[in-house]
Amino acid sequence: MRKLNIMERTLAIIKPDGVARGIIGEVIQRLESNKLKITAMKMVKMNQEQAKGFYAVHEERPFFDSLTYFMSSGPIVVMVLEGENAIAKYREIMGATDYRQADEGTIRKDFATDIEKNVVHGSDSPETAVIEIAYFFNRFELIH
Repeated sequence: MRKLNIMERTLAIIKPDGVARGIIGEVIQRLESNKLKITAMKMVKMNQEQAKGFYAVHEERPFFDSLTYFMSSGPIVVMVLEGENAIAKYREIMGATDYRQADEGTIRKDFATDIEKNVVHGSDSPETAVIEIAYFFNRFELIH
């Protein structure tokens, strides 16, 4: 069975560790060289309440407090990526959440320093992408 090529959008975040280490350009280069088009981008600094709102789906998980503290510890770069099968493609470029299990050449394998400080975040489904994009971008900020 042939895989369908569907134009999708996904949210991409360069986390505080990636911003602090000055690898924004490297991450963007990897996205663009893999035919993911950036249709919106900005740098923001979430407070902990905003981070808790964004990661509310993980509220009951044991890592919730440390994750939201980390994500509010410094500026992040949020982007909307667009392309064929953008969600799966970006997740492949990112690599496994646990960088030790990530494939060679992925962002997390090359740059992560621990499971939380793993440089990037990406939406895991089309439904999640819609919610996550709307968390950071209004309709006037999205290029169509």
